[in-house]
Amino acid sequence: MALEVKLGQDLRLRQQLVMTPQLQQAIKILQLSLPELEAIVQSELEQNPMLEPLDQSPAEAASESEASDPEAAAQDGEPLPPESDGLNGNNSDDDWETGSREEKPASTIEVEARDAALEIKELNNLEKLDWREYLETYSNNWQESAPADNDDDHRSALENTPLRRSSLEDHMMWQLRMSNIAESDQPIGATIIYNLNEDGYLETPVEELAAQLEIAPAEVERVLARVQRFDPPGVAARDLRECLLAQLQNLGMEESLAARIIRDHLDLLEKHRYAEIAKVLSVPVETVGQAAKVISLLEPKPGRDYGGDEPTYVVPDVYIHKVGEDYVVTLNRDAVPRLRLAGYYQRVLNDVDVAPETREYLQERLRSARWLVKSIYQRQQTIFKVATSIVKFQRAFFDHGISLLKPLVLKDVAEDIGMHESTISRATANKYAHTPQGIFELKFFFTSGVKGAGGEDVSAETVKEQIRGMVTSETPQSPLSDQAIAEMLRAKQINIARRTVAKYRQAMGIPPSANRKQIG
Repeated sequence: MALEVKLGQDLRLRQQLVMTPQLQQAIKILQLSLPELEAIVQSELEQNPMLEPLDQSPAEAASESEASDPEAAAQDGEPLPPESDGLNGNNSDDDWETGSREEKPASTIEVEARDAALEIKELNNLEKLDWREYLETYSNNWQESAPADNDDDHRSALENTPLRRSSLEDHMMWQLRMSNIAESDQPIGATIIYNLNEDGYLETPVEELAAQLEIAPAEVERVLARVQRFDPPGVAARDLRECLLAQLQNLGMEESLAARIIRDHLDLLEKHRYAEIAKVLSVPVETVGQAAKVISLLEPKPGRDYGGDEPTYVVPDVYIHKVGEDYVVTLNRDAVPRLRLAGYYQRVLNDVDVAPETREYLQERLRSARWLVKSIYQRQQTIFKVATSIVKFQRAFFDHGISLLKPLVLKDVAEDIGMHESTISRATANKYAHTPQGIFELKFFFTSGVKGAGGEDVSAETVKEQIRGMVTSETPQSPLSDQAIAEMLRAKQINIARRTVAKYRQAMGIPPSANRKQIG
């Protein structure tokens, strides 16, 4: 039986959620940190002629726009009113169309006329200038006038001068150049230094370095011995044992008990088996403990002080201050980029003689500028609402500290301020609050809970603080095991398993009890 195929048209209606480019931009800006937001705004300022910096915050701009005609204000380069009803942005483009300009007062016209006359006078003077004589004079005298720029009044303050952090490679190469190593051995030393990792260890085999330099491995070993005497002590070692022994040799302790332990029993030392070490070396356990203390003062990573990323400085998004009996949340307005429409291009847009393609370009840039300003304003309002809700839920923390931090999830804050959980997650990512207890990331206040004996949940951060306090106050000769800590927490009405204690301990970087034990 043959099937009959027909062509036809069918009309159907359906609803579908569409992520507009404007909505995507608002969501992206909401989850940005302050440095990232500044970078986005700076990029937009460079690309969008309709934007220029503003000396007011978005909220101040909004209050001014409400007190005056927003259309007329936009014509004179006034700040954009953030007429946004949320991330959905139901405002149409027609709502943003600019109106007619107000007439300027007579005083303003006189000032502009005077400025124009001065500008014409300066142009006439430039036409009369002998450029050849000027350039010859400038070319001959520029070196004489240069020291004037070096005057103390024109210099930047010393504390404002950026300091380049010295790397391990720079530090080592400086010592190599200042050393009395023969000039023929300098390339060998440089090759060794360039092959050090960030911890200061030489991971490349000597044979491979010799092959690269086309010399005998003994030559590399000879120069390596010289490089290992450089600062920091222990640098250019090939393993931990060699690193620690080099540091002891630098201290004149190459024949000490500590050196013998490192040379022959480093594996037992790592496991804190002091009794076995004492038995093998025929010395008291207390003596081994004293040697272990000396070894613990050595640096296992000589390059630590020169490696790592540059420090990251945190700028709070909100400030939480206690005024009387209440906590007040204020936004960090100084750190938020401030923008407004450029008045000049507003006038160009309203010029009837402007080319159609120019008008279309400026209108497109105008819509982009307005959405950016609206998104920044909405970001600020969302962060303010989230921070206010956090203060409401975590009042005990702000009063007494981390010991009274309560369990809190995104859903609680989302229901409190009437937003979605994903919005709360974006609003708290990489955002910081300055509180009476210190500076914390907003995500810090959202933590899981542990069941207490009374049926109330206890914050996981509170439990970690309890564990940290117990470990700090323990006896070094008899450290607390995970089971002992769990039992002590149960005595404080916190029901927690031993494996949970181990998980929290590892998260805080606290070693197990066997590695915390000390002798003598």
